Amino acid sequence: MAAGEEQSREYLRRHRLPELLQHLGALLLFHRPERPREFLIQVLERVKAGRRAEGEYPDLMDEANVEAMFSLLDVLGQGHITPVQYREALKTLGLSTEDLEVGDDENITLEVFKEGVKKRMLESWAVY
Repeated sequence: MAAGEEQSREYLRRHRLPELLQHLGALLLFHRPERPREFLIQVLERVKAGRRAEGEYPDLMDEANVEAMFSLLDVLGQGHITPVQYREALKTLGLSTEDLEVGDDENITLEVFKEGVKKRMLESWAVY
């Protein structure tokens, strides 16, 4: 691999640019704003404010979306899902499953699911 290409890859990795662009693209597709450039500027301003603890980070999914996702996973309506389903849902959302402390025999309730998704969404923005 050429030195320039390696430096470019390192730059992207160090600044987590692929993840940032993925987040921004997902927000664009979710919200479909009439003025995408202005929307992206507002999102980046919210990220900046969130880092300074002066505001909240942008949400890809609101509470109703998270609840809907949980209900799709809880097909029998038991009020819980398995740890495997939980991990896969987090991965599907592009969220980290590192340091996920869930036992294989543990049931994941809607509240645990919502708290976990919200926590990991906040963590995903906090690195920028």
